[in-house]
Amino acid sequence: MEPRMKSGVGVGFLYAYVHFVTEVVCFYALNACFGSGAGLWIAFLIYDLLAFVPQAPLGYLADKRQSIPFGLIGLVLLAAGLSLFYVTSVPYLPLVVLCLGNCCTHISGAEATLRTANGKLAPSAIFVAGGSFGVITGKLLYLANVPFWALILLCLSAVVFVLYGDSFRTEANARSNIACKAFSYHRKTIGAAAVIVLCVFVVAVRGYMGYGIPTSWKKTLLETVLFFCAMGLGKGLGGVLADRFGVRRTAIASTVLALPFLLAGDQLILVSLIGVLLFSMTMSITLAVLVSVLPRHPGLAFGLTTIGLFCGTAPIFFFRFTTVFANSVLIAILTVVCVIALFCAIGKDEKHG
Repeated sequence: MEPRMKSGVGVGFLYAYVHFVTEVVCFYALNACFGSGAGLWIAFLIYDLLAFVPQAPLGYLADKRQSIPFGLIGLVLLAAGLSLFYVTSVPYLPLVVLCLGNCCTHISGAEATLRTANGKLAPSAIFVAGGSFGVITGKLLYLANVPFWALILLCLSAVVFVLYGDSFRTEANARSNIACKAFSYHRKTIGAAAVIVLCVFVVAVRGYMGYGIPTSWKKTLLETVLFFCAMGLGKGLGGVLADRFGVRRTAIASTVLALPFLLAGDQLILVSLIGVLLFSMTMSITLAVLVSVLPRHPGLAFGLTTIGLFCGTAPIFFFRFTTVFANSVLIAILTVVCVIALFCAIGKDEKHG
């Protein structure tokens, strides 16, 4: 049977909307129900832990049990968690439900976009990019006093996207018992465990830099919106350019080019945004390399990247450098180490797909 979407890019856009909806709901609830100060700080820490770390075991379960409708389960949990915030005086219970819903929709999107990608990076890159736009949109809807039931309707609107996207995943699974075998981007001369460690490290650094980049310019809501848009565009563009110019070339070039913009952009919004966009481009690349060494377990591979994100963001909750100089030195060191890690983990660029 001829596949309807050879590259899976269409599936990437379907799940970009699902990811967008997921983050809108979660960040609307976080801002609406935990206010500011210590309450919001604790809520975000719990959110990062429970929304990121469980994706690895859930991803492994999804790899083994393709019949489980993780996407639909996730949307139900998101709507239920949002509703619970308004019927209980214990906000941390609905927060846990929201986190589990977040995990499920992410895993569903990863499974669908990776299994239908035919070895391409763009589908999963587009899927993940949708989340950055959802994060800031959720906060904007909260500030606009949008009623919570409108967010529940938003969850319902994503159901058809999940059903349609999953139909392509089922089709891809029927064509091959190893749907991700076309991914072959890792360096073959080092062990799989080493590749995994290197890629998770790069993801952790990217997670840290999302919070630790010197951005004294980011003072207004509009500037925050631009920051998240640059991050989302970078994530999506990384996959598209890697498919066009090669995974290793794109990874090394974007990481190296990002450094001067990040270091010089503390007071310069345009310069900083270029740096954020460039460094965000490694997202799809690290995921693709992990799938290369785990072709039977794309859900687990995706879950490893979210564990890396948590490892990178967790220290920010407890400690961060307060001077531009200290941040700049740390960013420079981490960027150099990331370039070395990417060079060691990624094989030579070849024609794929």
